[in-house]
Amino acid sequence: MNVTSSPTTELRRGALGVGFIIFFVVSAASPFSVLAGGFPIGIMLGNGAGTPSLILMVLAILLLFSVGYTTMARHVTDAGGFYAFSTRGLGPIPGGAVGGLALFAYNILQIGLYGMFGGVAAGTLKALFGLSLPWWLCALLAMASISAFGYRKIDLSAKVLCLIVMAEYGVILVLDIAILSSGGAHGVDFASFQAESVLSGSPSIGLLFCFAAFIGFEATTIYGEEAKNPRRDIPLATYASILLIGFFYTFSTWSMIVGVGSDRVVETLVQLKDPTVLIYGLADHYVGSALTQIARVLFLVSIYAGLLAFHNSAARYFYAIGRDGLLPGALGRTHPRHRSPYVGSLVQTLIAAAAVLIFAACGSDPILELFAWFSSLAALSLILLMALTSLAVACYFQRHPELGVGVWRGRLLPLLASALLLGVMVIAVAHFDVLTGSSKMLSYALCLLIVLSLAIGGLMAMRLRRAEPERFSQLGLHRI
Repeated sequence: MNVTSSPTTELRRGALGVGFIIFFVVSAASPFSVLAGGFPIGIMLGNGAGTPSLILMVLAILLLFSVGYTTMARHVTDAGGFYAFSTRGLGPIPGGAVGGLALFAYNILQIGLYGMFGGVAAGTLKALFGLSLPWWLCALLAMASISAFGYRKIDLSAKVLCLIVMAEYGVILVLDIAILSSGGAHGVDFASFQAESVLSGSPSIGLLFCFAAFIGFEATTIYGEEAKNPRRDIPLATYASILLIGFFYTFSTWSMIVGVGSDRVVETLVQLKDPTVLIYGLADHYVGSALTQIARVLFLVSIYAGLLAFHNSAARYFYAIGRDGLLPGALGRTHPRHRSPYVGSLVQTLIAAAAVLIFAACGSDPILELFAWFSSLAALSLILLMALTSLAVACYFQRHPELGVGVWRGRLLPLLASALLLGVMVIAVAHFDVLTGSSKMLSYALCLLIVLSLAIGGLMAMRLRRAEPERFSQLGLHRI
């Protein structure tokens, strides 16, 4: 009998070390696309030169969140991430609701990124080679290759992401060093870290853009079942990823502001037809056209890396929730040879393909509508997921004092993190029309989808309670 052909529900154990998990997380944050595309808009609409200080504030909040998150990861190892933690802490029905929201968040984020990739790819091919292709075709071609990576062994995706992330960081650091060594536009200054700059403009809007820039760091727990030593690797990878992303963003954003001039950066961005070309102008001025051409390609590659990382996250949520019985059991199967959640990967691809084709048929703009709407909605969903998970962590350790987790790590700090994250969410909802670039009516209608996804997840859990009460009682209790 050939054992490799037998059906399985297990992921590939011991496939990922700390380094590869960090690469997955950092690539999901898409550092180049965030610095080239996200932060210029955040600087323009937010608090201008004070943005680096807001990044440090967000870093502090996320480190606070990570205390309870990583403590929970030492006791719960499950590819379900937010869903598994919430089920353990809040109960099966709230956990099912969180699972529904997590599926929604990662799928719409993936779909939104396909819009950005398609739009940027079409523009890059036109600019560099004079080749005209529709954005949706570029997106579908990327989707086919992403699906192939999702089907195969996880370490193949990790190796590809490793190369991409190192190239991104290398090129950005070359630009940062060139700006600072030349003295920038008016000399190196630290205006970005002064209270006057931090409180200028709209700090609340700037804060939301900074939160969106960190999306992806929370995915470390999703790879717990595939980590070599999950109880050590997941906490280490979480802290390392947050600190790496946070300090890199702070340093690079500050360098870009120095390159333009802290007193002129907002004015300069407003005058640009497309704020995302700022980094190309800086590269041209401080390094040369060769780096600019590399930067154009890396912008596209960075989005692709984010697509690959979030595809793996979405596929694993389908897998974990399907394995527990909230979704069809087929989603809980893994490939007999690659041990990949290949059914979940296929479902994610089909959902993304349908959404891309619908937006294309409607003539929608891939960046200003598909990406702006879906990525902003995903960011809002993930802030709520983190807040609910922090509450779940506090409840879990309150019920399990025998685990010996201290009051600060297990209860007080997670509750504080939950309160802060809920406060950020209130700000995000109030300014959601700014994030999406749409009307208030459409923005609030999009927010209702979050409520709908929570309701559907809770209904899935209630259905399982009626149909299979014994299985319902075991939700979130998977052991490795």
